[in-house]
Amino acid sequence: MEQTLLFAIVLLLALGAYWSLVIFPRQRDFQKRQQYVSQLQTGDEMITYGGIIGRVVSVEAEQGTAHVEIAPGVIVRVLSVALVQPFDPEKLSENVRKAQS
Repeated sequence: MEQTLLFAIVLLLALGAYWSLVIFPRQRDFQKRQQYVSQLQTGDEMITYGGIIGRVVSVEAEQGTAHVEIAPGVIVRVLSVALVQPFDPEKLSENVRKAQS
């Protein structure tokens, strides 16, 4: 009986640790992305999940897509959830410098 109780406690602690280390951070990141996508406006520069930098031309919220200009005259349609973060050249170059050192 004591072994079963001890096993149950250890299992609950392991599940709690897994949730706090794996699931909770993913939920937080997903909520940040959803908030970013909901605030997108025409003209915003952003980075897609694939690493492409572009400018938002239009957002079709009901279909979950956005039209993004990736080069002059080249407009692609992407899923709005693939628009990961705003493009900030200074922050990007700082991250590259940190990665190289």
